[in-house]
Amino acid sequence: MALPLNHTRLSRPLSTLIAAAALCTSLAGCAPLLVGGAAVGGAMVVTDRRSSGVQLEDETIELKAGQRIRSVAGERSHVNVTSYQRQVLLTGEVYNEADKAAIEAAIGKIDGVKSVVNDLAVMWPSSTSERSRDLLLVGKIKATFVDAAGLASNAFTVVAERGVVYLMGRVTEEEATRAIELARAVPGTVKVVRLVDVITPEQLRNIKGR
Repeated sequence: MALPLNHTRLSRPLSTLIAAAALCTSLAGCAPLLVGGAAVGGAMVVTDRRSSGVQLEDETIELKAGQRIRSVAGERSHVNVTSYQRQVLLTGEVYNEADKAAIEAAIGKIDGVKSVVNDLAVMWPSSTSERSRDLLLVGKIKATFVDAAGLASNAFTVVAERGVVYLMGRVTEEEATRAIELARAVPGTVKVVRLVDVITPEQLRNIKGR
């Protein structure tokens, strides 16, 4: 059933950016926040497990996605777009099922997009307080990852929408399992959706050595 939405907020993965900014303040010598994914300062850009070319592709996909969503849904929807390794995650709220399908179709036609995970909900747009809780939740999860021994926190992109946590990244099976367990234990997490690209320990060694 269509909902009379009269406000749209289209954004990139703002939750990840703000969480990274908050995390940056707690790290000595952290450089200014960079727009585009979960990168904060030169160190995290270097340690991003995506190639520099893929990072740029993901940034471009997100920018193009914003333009296409505006043309398809106008001011009717609140949509967050996160691209990691050319897999696009759509979260937020839309006016009706037709908009949900049209947005997915439009994003799927963008050059370079490998797949689209459409988790848009047909419902009233989330409130400011709900979005603030999601931002806080992302910050808590990222902080938990930082505190966890042996877990590369910057290997994960964390997105939260109405308490649902999405984990993206190029990680080993062991890292994915550990991160999911930690995220589930953080108060406010409703469930965790695994969207990681699993790599082998050998692939991880190669990435670290490049």
